[in-house]
Amino acid sequence: MTGPAPARTYRIEDLAHHTATTVRTIRAYQDRGLLPRPERRGRANLYSEAHVTRLHQIAHLLDRGYTLASIKELLEAWDSGRGLGGVLGLVTEVEGPWTDERPDRVTRAELDARFGGTPDDDAVAEAVELGVLERIDGDPGTFLVPSPQELSVAVELYAAGVPLSAISGHLRELRGQVEHIAARFLEFTIEHVFVDYLEDPGRRTDAHAAQAASLVRRLRPLAQQTVEAELARAMRTLASRHLRRHLVAESPVEQPCATRAVDLPAGTISAVEKLVGTNHVSAFIALAAEREVRARNLDRLASVSAEDSELRESP
Repeated sequence: MTGPAPARTYRIEDLAHHTATTVRTIRAYQDRGLLPRPERRGRANLYSEAHVTRLHQIAHLLDRGYTLASIKELLEAWDSGRGLGGVLGLVTEVEGPWTDERPDRVTRAELDARFGGTPDDDAVAEAVELGVLERIDGDPGTFLVPSPQELSVAVELYAAGVPLSAISGHLRELRGQVEHIAARFLEFTIEHVFVDYLEDPGRRTDAHAAQAASLVRRLRPLAQQTVEAELARAMRTLASRHLRRHLVAESPVEQPCATRAVDLPAGTISAVEKLVGTNHVSAFIALAAEREVRARNLDRLASVSAEDSELRESP
């Protein structure tokens, strides 16, 4: 009966090759206390699968923007049984997709067709720089589209007559403003929701990390819903205001009528008040005067017409 296979060991060169790192990096991690020392067997230093796992953990955290100092703290927490697994779960939740939108792919030919049919290498390069498109290794004729909705907006704006340079410039400006909004929402949630977890080391356990990850899942759609509601409100308000301003500016301006004060007998004012009420005295007198003027104009025209008839009939 055979026993269990012996644990695999590595010399430092083999460990570097197996983990896609370098001998120099491994030694630097050891000097910083990020990687345990190897086991000494005779004249050889041997590394185990635990070292392989640790190197993968370090690479995983570096890819997510952690510094070596913060990684050391996390690994020390792991070594003392205080929840690296929960922290990594929280990291995965935070760095996962914040939208239900699924990435898509588009060929260069399809892309050119959607933007008028004329190839524009500068516009494509700028879209890649902005992250609207991502190049795919080994397939230079195809792009990954992280947000198909964002690309569709650009297509519609271009079809409406907006130049590509203006679209990319608008996106740069908009991105800065949206990032400011996101930063404020993050500060707000940290202050009121995550402050205990982040500031109290005693709460950084697997259980508390799982609670924090659950909160992230619950709060994730709230920022988007709030921004959508406020954007709809602002667009409605500003668009209506803009339209009214232009309509007023383009409409003919009515010249104000010349006015003068006229003294009327108190009895006349009192009679009108009884007839139409106090609030309508001015309007009633103005309309009555206008009717009288029109009536006199009609009488004058009729009189002139009668005189003309008599002159035509006389011998």
